[in-house]
Amino acid sequence: MERDEIECFLLLAEELHFGRTADRMRLSKARVSQLVARLERRVGAPLFVRTSRRVALTPLGRQLHADLEPHHRAMEAALARAVATARGIDVVLHVGFANPLTGEIALKAAETLRVSHPGLTVEICEVPLSDPYGQLRSGDFDVQLQEFPVREHDLGGGPTLLTEERVLTVSSTHPLATRDSVSLEDLADVPLLTIEGELPDYWLKERVPTHTPSGRPIARGPAVTQMQEALMLVAAGKGALLAPAHTATYYARPGVAYLPLVDAEPVGYGLVWRAENGAGAVEAFAGAARAVAREVALGDPRTGVPG
Repeated sequence: MERDEIECFLLLAEELHFGRTADRMRLSKARVSQLVARLERRVGAPLFVRTSRRVALTPLGRQLHADLEPHHRAMEAALARAVATARGIDVVLHVGFANPLTGEIALKAAETLRVSHPGLTVEICEVPLSDPYGQLRSGDFDVQLQEFPVREHDLGGGPTLLTEERVLTVSSTHPLATRDSVSLEDLADVPLLTIEGELPDYWLKERVPTHTPSGRPIARGPAVTQMQEALMLVAAGKGALLAPAHTATYYARPGVAYLPLVDAEPVGYGLVWRAENGAGAVEAFAGAARAVAREVALGDPRTGVPG
């Protein structure tokens, strides 16, 4: 495969939107369509299902994405290490982030370290929703900034750096969308989208609870692997999604309403790393991330810092 075909396929599999993929690649939508069509001819079968309303991976497309994405990521990491060596950089720290808010914190922390630690470069990449610890365990990431709790025996972590309110994401046509806020008991009135992947029970319970506080069952909706896929299903009335409050800012879109959950525990964010890797560059990044988290909390009433 040509490199532009690989990059186009992986980006479209992430975005599930031709326009956004074209913007990220700085190409026209027509060129993106040509690259996808060329790759599908090379494979011999469709990789995406396209309608006027949505784009989705076919089963073959999901298989190709699962097989191809780790190798592409490894090639990019190898190139980054070579560039760093050529520039005389002593250490490259690979940082994973769980969502747009943690990505913003990671970027700002990296910029701080560029000045204070010129021998350290930080490369950041999003953690897959359906595999929250796989890349950390494999060594693709040195540290991750993500939602707590984390109860993995082979992973270490620091304290909570930031907390954030939760919202319920529903279709704008759902009866709940007319309200200013909802409670956890209201989850019994709408199925929750679940998340597909190798996920610990405690991790899934935080995001897709099975019962309300009073014991009423919460129905399950379709399973998703990406946020864009989830929001398309929400807009189509297929289910609802529990999410951090910042989702309303970063993922504002027609057909979706974000309702504050007045009685939900806030989301906590912190750093997680492999147990043997919690020193040196990781400590430097942790200090920078802590300072950035305090700045974020000062500027957004939906967030806070412990203590």
